[in-house]
Amino acid sequence: PTAVTAAATEPPAPAEPTTPPTDVPATEIPAAPEPTATAVAAQPVDGVQLQFVASGFFKPLGLTHAGDARLFVAEQHGLISIIQEGQRLSTPFLDIIERVNSNANEQGLLGLAFHPNYAENGYFYVNYSGANGETTISRFQVSADANAADAGSETVLLTIAQPYSNHNGGQIAFGPDGYLYIGMGDGGSQNDPQNNGQNPDALLGKILRIDVDGGEPYAIPADNPYAADDRYRPEVWAMGLRNPWRFSFDRATGDLYIADVGQNAWEEIDFQPAGTGGLNYGWRQFEASNCYLDDCTLPAHTPPVFEYNHSGGHCSVTGGYVYRGQAYPELSGNYFLADYCSGTMWRLFHNGDGSWDNDQIGQTGFLVSSFGEDVNGELYVLNQAAGEVYQIVP
Repeated sequence: PTAVTAAATEPPAPAEPTTPPTDVPATEIPAAPEPTATAVAAQPVDGVQLQFVASGFFKPLGLTHAGDARLFVAEQHGLISIIQEGQRLSTPFLDIIERVNSNANEQGLLGLAFHPNYAENGYFYVNYSGANGETTISRFQVSADANAADAGSETVLLTIAQPYSNHNGGQIAFGPDGYLYIGMGDGGSQNDPQNNGQNPDALLGKILRIDVDGGEPYAIPADNPYAADDRYRPEVWAMGLRNPWRFSFDRATGDLYIADVGQNAWEEIDFQPAGTGGLNYGWRQFEASNCYLDDCTLPAHTPPVFEYNHSGGHCSVTGGYVYRGQAYPELSGNYFLADYCSGTMWRLFHNGDGSWDNDQIGQTGFLVSSFGEDVNGELYVLNQAAGEVYQIVP
């Protein structure tokens, strides 16, 4: 295995924020509650290793499971491949290369999620960039062959126009409540020029929450925080996000961890106690906990539980998962994350008393595009440039 040497560290020293144009007043959102006892305290970790699993993927951006031992890898140009018994199968599970626009660095097949009842209905969902760069959330169904999807079964649930080719978000995941959560970036360029993060009537700069079983193409969950507020799009679950490229649910507690990619100075991890919708994470008025504007007028927002600056070659946070596997109990309760550019990996953990701590546990030595979780809760790391998958082990 590849060693990732442990090295405890203090949070990086503050950097000067970049000042964009003056913002407009923001809609008031209540502050978040304190983290609850559901965030179970973690055990110390002296170091982890990365154990090689498989290779041969083209820019792998996501890894997940379908409720069984197989691993499904989303490749940026439009393939979903299967790892079975340690081998990448030669025939892809799904090929939608001709439908996916992967011309820009942040476009392509960006997200994959299997329906909680996949074993019965065969449904899975993807997030990809369409011909004009628009975000496309679609449902597909498996064919009679368990290792092959029916490419002709596509049902488009939602399309969202993207004004620029970056900050397209990407993550989609089913929460413990059975609803589909969708991470949407602010629409791109830089400095959120359209103020989408704080615009209640925009789907950009948000996390969305929809019911894929309650209507066609989808329904709005009755307990969505703005379902009855005409000022907001009813799909909105959380707002004030720049580019939530990766988020995940702690399978033991239901808590939500959001890795929001910053602008020029700061990267952040946001924490949402299970079931707590309606939080505002501050962008574009705040980059992490730092005022980004000349005058930050946001009445209330939820600060991150962890942030780091761009010193040391850091550039973009890649969020992972809380380890809840059985193979390595010493890792339990640790949330793993990395920086895309530097390859630095951290663990973030809740102390059980409302406070948080972190350790920098070493360098992967590659561009970390994503993490993944298998059916047993074991965690994986994706090497985008080399097209490789590794498993996190002690």
